[in-house]
Amino acid sequence: GDYVAVGIGLEDGSQTSTAWQTRSAEQGSASWEQYLERRSLVLQFLHSHLSFHYLQHHQIKVELLKKCYFYLEIEPKCVNVRDNHVTHCTSILQLIDPCRLQRVKEVGRNQIQIKLSLLTELLELLEQGREELSSYVETRDVTTFLSQWDVIMQKLSTLSELMETLLSLEVPGQIYVKHRLVSCVDLRHTELNVRISLHAKMPLIFDRNESFAQEDWAKLKWFTENQESVLEPCELLMKLLTNGSKAEPGYGMVQTVTSDTCVVHNLKPGRCYEFTVRRSDTQLLVFENWHDSMILKTKPKGVDPMDSGTCALEG
Repeated sequence: GDYVAVGIGLEDGSQTSTAWQTRSAEQGSASWEQYLERRSLVLQFLHSHLSFHYLQHHQIKVELLKKCYFYLEIEPKCVNVRDNHVTHCTSILQLIDPCRLQRVKEVGRNQIQIKLSLLTELLELLEQGREELSSYVETRDVTTFLSQWDVIMQKLSTLSELMETLLSLEVPGQIYVKHRLVSCVDLRHTELNVRISLHAKMPLIFDRNESFAQEDWAKLKWFTENQESVLEPCELLMKLLTNGSKAEPGYGMVQTVTSDTCVVHNLKPGRCYEFTVRRSDTQLLVFENWHDSMILKTKPKGVDPMDSGTCALEG
């Protein structure tokens, strides 16, 4: 009887152990499948929303935005004004109070500076978030990964919101001001809804392959990233570099150009000149923070222009 009892006890223990191993294996398999599924979700988010190339694209876009020129866009551009029983179309700029316009430009300038600062900060946060998510994905410890899933989900939600904010800030929007730009007296009791927004224009960039200098003249050529078809007035600045020498005063000039090319004459041979190109200042210019500059050295006197082959052909 004792032998049988012991035998039964051993058999029950074996069944319990087998059942526990089965349940453990099933739980392990379920955890592994859950781990793979959730890890795949994070990887998909990284590849679609936070890939290196995607963030790099926005980094380049923000850096370009920092170099842009920002202008006020005022609608409508013209209004009908009645004067001595005669109605005529007048530019909205003629009706705007200069002091009020200046205040609006200050508001716009502040908005742009805040947005550019936020864009830089958002990119840093997104890059940091990308690194954190990558570290979670690289974790091979299933238990640790699953235990941190709530934190990971919160991180995904936060990064999605940051990306949406980034996309919205990359587009200049409306300016909200409390003061009227145009008084009712100026409009002769005509109701007018003036809408003000910000508009960005691409910076002008020198074409370093097409710009060169000869003995006493230089040819400058520039372009914009979006290859604008309509050329607007811009300013070309030229300055003789003297290395700080007081014996020879430096001099410069500013030339207004409505083109993408300019030839500057009457330069000194064998000297260095700094050229800067920028968009012309207008009444509606709000913010500018960057201009492209390049230095060209004229050829020494007596050097055969044909020695420079390509430059001679372009000149």
